[in-house]
Amino acid sequence: MEKKRILVLGLVLLFTYNLFSYPIDGYETTGIRRLLYLQMVQKGEIVGKLPKEGALLSINDIHLNLLGIRGDSLAILPVPDAKFQKSVEALFPNLDESYSIAVLDITEGHPMRYAKIKERQGYQPGSVAKLIVLAGMFNELKQIYPESFEKRQQLMKTKYVRGGKWVNYDEHTIPVFDTEKKVLKSRVAVESDEFNLYEWADHMISASNNGAASVVWREVILMHVFKKDYPKITEEQANNYFATTPKSELAEMAVEIVNEPIREIGIAKEELRVGSLFTQGAKSYVPSSGGSIGTPIGFMKYLVAVERGKMVDEKSSLEIKRLMYATATRIRYASSPHLNTAAVYFKSGSLYQCQPEEGYECQKYMGNKNNYMNSVIIVEHSDGRTYMVALMSNVLKKNSAVDHNALASKIDRVIR
Repeated sequence: MEKKRILVLGLVLLFTYNLFSYPIDGYETTGIRRLLYLQMVQKGEIVGKLPKEGALLSINDIHLNLLGIRGDSLAILPVPDAKFQKSVEALFPNLDESYSIAVLDITEGHPMRYAKIKERQGYQPGSVAKLIVLAGMFNELKQIYPESFEKRQQLMKTKYVRGGKWVNYDEHTIPVFDTEKKVLKSRVAVESDEFNLYEWADHMISASNNGAASVVWREVILMHVFKKDYPKITEEQANNYFATTPKSELAEMAVEIVNEPIREIGIAKEELRVGSLFTQGAKSYVPSSGGSIGTPIGFMKYLVAVERGKMVDEKSSLEIKRLMYATATRIRYASSPHLNTAAVYFKSGSLYQCQPEEGYECQKYMGNKNNYMNSVIIVEHSDGRTYMVALMSNVLKKNSAVDHNALASKIDRVIR
């Protein structure tokens, strides 16, 4: 009976995975403790598995590819290159409504090439929408310390906050490193978890943890409300604010402040937006408002803005890119063997729904009502070949991870 009820109501899960990001040598800058674990593995001080070759860049190796004149030429996305467009279209011989894509080759020393297929079709963005929340956080940090990015970083490193009921509930795990016992454990986030803002942001992007995303969004709201007093507010003050502010007011403001940065760089509401916090615990404080949507052109504009240094400002753009840098297990699109030696800056997400159907049993990432799977990535090869992809799909009854992986290999061959 319970199984039938779930099928009738539909099963919805936001995709998350343990995909570590941020450069390994970034511990001193950020205080992200799992980076210390990777550093110790790299030095041979503890036993563990190192990530792929392309994941071993230093924090100082990561840069923005479209600053200055080259980036100015992409204030508006270019018209498709005819030959490149034809090559990308050939990858989808049985094209239907299930796939949409935007691809931009920005390799320095070569003409920029753009290709797109149904790039304005809307999909449920799932966990890729966490990139919007990330931009919102850096935007509010700038309001607190407009003249000093270093103070923004210091606040992210020194401000520790407890998860509370906002983390409830996400079945997907986060990496927690005990710096005294030198033990790394993967477990679900719990109410008593206390991390600094960098760690919560890292859990949101690298492990794609929904609870972490809700906590980050909570802190973005508090930054916006308390402004320069935010660094000193207590948990009691924060809780009192959410308890005494009308939910309708919270819902409207929460959505506005995280979406504002992407509106300012020219991403339209119908191209990209997020309208709902990521856990039921968080929604009990801040209701949803306006719905969420993602399109390949929306996410391509996001990536271009980051590379141009236009997402909030240049230093914020670089930090967003560092937080997207994959330094451990690569999945779906990013797991293509063609990308093993490449640096990848990646976010994946999915959401699926099931409905009653004779002979069909609902399974993860195989929904028969909706089955969204999305990949957003910047690829940098050691030979200088650099490109960006926003791929979104809705293939029913099929886990599309293998298809995303195969497409990654094919696109890489087309690019190279």
